[in-house]
Amino acid sequence: MDTLTFRSAVPADIPALVALVTSAYRGDVSKQGWTTEADMLDGQRIDPDVLARDIERDRSRILLAERDGVLLACAHVAEDEGAGYFGMFSVRPDLQGGGVGKAMLAEAERVARDEWRLPAMRMTVIDIRDELIAFYVRRGYVRTGIKKPFPYGDERFGIPKRDDLRFEILEKPLAGAIA
Repeated sequence: MDTLTFRSAVPADIPALVALVTSAYRGDVSKQGWTTEADMLDGQRIDPDVLARDIERDRSRILLAERDGVLLACAHVAEDEGAGYFGMFSVRPDLQGGGVGKAMLAEAERVARDEWRLPAMRMTVIDIRDELIAFYVRRGYVRTGIKKPFPYGDERFGIPKRDDLRFEILEKPLAGAIA
């Protein structure tokens, strides 16, 4: 794989981020990859106003992975309740399964561990996403059994096509972090 470069998003990146995140999770294009939620949810996957706040707030970073200046992947990493939070993980559908996502996850963990000295990384995953959960488990994440309700009625998170959606929290200790 050619070298990926990582950088933090700036407000001017928001339109490209919305397009990338949408392509990875919604509509027909997302079905090229394995992270699609198109069978579970319609509507938007990311709200541009929320994205802008995440870019600007303290201890929050939208990471971009690029090759030759072309956006390939993104993720949100932030401090939340004394641990890292990993979310909005998106890889271009035509590149999924090629190592870009693994590199992005490793970079997010590096930020939380080395820059912010956080002891663990957490995330929420829709609990029926077995293949996605298995991806994270292979990378050291553990299913905590802690469930959170899906925000039905809040279209910033999409329009559900089913009534059994909920989140599960996954967590991974970050070796070498100093709490």
